[in-house]
Amino acid sequence: MKVIEIVRFIILFAGLASSLKLEIPATLHNPPPKCVREFVSDGQLVVVNINTNGFVGDGQVLTLRIVDSEGNEYRKKRDVAGNFRAAFTSQSSSSFDICFENHLQNRQKEGQLSREIELEVEAGAAARDWNAIQAVEKLKPAEVQFRKIEEMVDEISEELQYLVRREERLRDTNESTNRRVRNFSVLIIFVLIGVGLWQVHYLRNYFRSKHIL
Repeated sequence: MKVIEIVRFIILFAGLASSLKLEIPATLHNPPPKCVREFVSDGQLVVVNINTNGFVGDGQVLTLRIVDSEGNEYRKKRDVAGNFRAAFTSQSSSSFDICFENHLQNRQKEGQLSREIELEVEAGAAARDWNAIQAVEKLKPAEVQFRKIEEMVDEISEELQYLVRREERLRDTNESTNRRVRNFSVLIIFVLIGVGLWQVHYLRNYFRSKHIL
């Protein structure tokens, strides 16, 4: 039971750590986007929960856009207000940005309106609907917790394997760069030696032609 309580605390702490509160002022022309960046693994389920104040038609239009570092757009919604939930599966191991733009509709209210946003991002095992799984598979609460533990351990293992592969790629890149720099340095040395020998030969012939030597 102590293990289950520890896991519950970890899950709760992770949920609190991924919760953010933002305030985005409404701007009339070309509002600057405010973005939150997260990293996910390939094929991982991601759930984005958004809770905002205000309402549709209150003089500002909040636009949401979710896009990864490779340019894949997962969700775009205009005029977000109240509660909104977006779920998607990542197409690759990369970071993705959750961006907001707040457009002002009334020039006379410039600098007066803003939207408060509460953002929560869940990924992997934390994003799954465990209540539905428990109901469908008729699992006991302890079994559900152990399933969560198992999936979290698998995700950590996959993340570590990804980091190992990334470190190997970086090491190979460093070794390749060092090898190329070394070869280039050797080439420069030979070129300089060749140029020096040619200058000596040229000067010797020049002085001989002038009967100096």
